Amino acid sequence: MRIPRRLRHGEEASLVEHLDELRTRLIISLLAVGIGFVVAFVFHGHLIDWLRDPLPDDRRLVTLGVTEPFTTSIKVSFYAALALAFPVLLWQTWSFLAPALDERTQRVVASFVAIATGLFAAGLAFGYFVVLPSAISFLTNYDKEHYDVQVRASYYFSFAALTLLAIAIAFELPIFVLALVRLGVLTTAQLRRNRRISYVVLVAIAVLLPTIDPVSLLFEAVPLLILFELSIWLSVMMERRWQRSSEALAAG
Repeated sequence: MRIPRRLRHGEEASLVEHLDELRTRLIISLLAVGIGFVVAFVFHGHLIDWLRDPLPDDRRLVTLGVTEPFTTSIKVSFYAALALAFPVLLWQTWSFLAPALDERTQRVVASFVAIATGLFAAGLAFGYFVVLPSAISFLTNYDKEHYDVQVRASYYFSFAALTLLAIAIAFELPIFVLALVRLGVLTTAQLRRNRRISYVVLVAIAVLLPTIDPVSLLFEAVPLLILFELSIWLSVMMERRWQRSSEALAAG
């Protein structure tokens, strides 16, 4: 399979060529996930131990079926594969959409891809070290005097993995906002004018994340609000910089 050539801005291509490029990039993305899955499955024991660490010491994981240990390892490996393949998925998406942007904007957005990967890793770390322990401790100890709390392995690992992935994706907010400002879809004035509405939307997003307890909701909503504020101020600074660059190019 050949590596698809990225079209230049304004370069004409037939529908068949676009579809062929899309097919090739989808195949590359699937291969990245597949390779990530193989690597994750080889080390799935370490991943399971890593995800189990936030569980309180007095809680043990149980399985309720013959196939559950195997299917659980498959789930954990698949979620890990998505995380490992994230930079490739992001780059393939960007490469397919790049021809719609001018060359100067392409260079800017390409740097956003690198920063987005760093934010994704930061989101994973924040979820693992801050949100997950608090959420699991609260949920497994809630009304424990009324129940014999046993934690099912498949549910626990799905909950932990989806929580980490959701928080990591939520940490992409600054890049998403900066990209919209850079592409002219939004302006900093609009962001500041609609700040209160944005707060409501962000809290709603936090509510939709996998965790359902008030403790983890607080830990998820507050970083989102902080990241949004950071996005606004970064956008203000970058918008001024981009305007000066545009004026300098026009004057030159």
